Amino acid sequence: MEQQTRPERAGPELIVLVGLQAVGKSAFYRQRLSGGDNGGHILVSKDRFPRSAKHKQQRQLRLIDEALAAGQAVAVDNTNPSPHEWRPLVALARAHGARVTAYWFPPDLAASLRRNAAREGRARVPDVGVRATHERLRRPSLADGFDAVLEVRFDGRGGFDVREAQDVREGR
Repeated sequence: MEQQTRPERAGPELIVLVGLQAVGKSAFYRQRLSGGDNGGHILVSKDRFPRSAKHKQQRQLRLIDEALAAGQAVAVDNTNPSPHEWRPLVALARAHGARVTAYWFPPDLAASLRRNAAREGRARVPDVGVRATHERLRRPSLADGFDAVLEVRFDGRGGFDVREAQDVREGR
């Protein structure tokens, strides 16, 4: 049974999606975060930038900063595999007094590689990229500065189950 679909928020909120490529992060955003009664979360993803774009990290941070400054909720849909990627996001959210939630998609390398192989064009990531992300992937925890860490899994019916992650304080 699903415990929670999204955290309650009173002000700006930053959601950081954490997981391998082809694990369902973008589908989850579309199903759960893009609309609803609160107007949804603005999507920020480096995948939406032109391939030739320079300074993607700075551009991403600027877009998040602008949205949070305007009081908007933001979801960051990248792999965000480690504290190296999410620390600046957490710091920026804190600077705006925003709640920060990590949505953790536990890795299943074989399944991600299968789903990725079915992708076409720019959406398909070379297998070596998926494997490299898997090597760097770390489960987020409250100790990383998140207000909440929620675990997301496919529900077997085309949707997702979302639960509070276990052992989030230890980062396991």
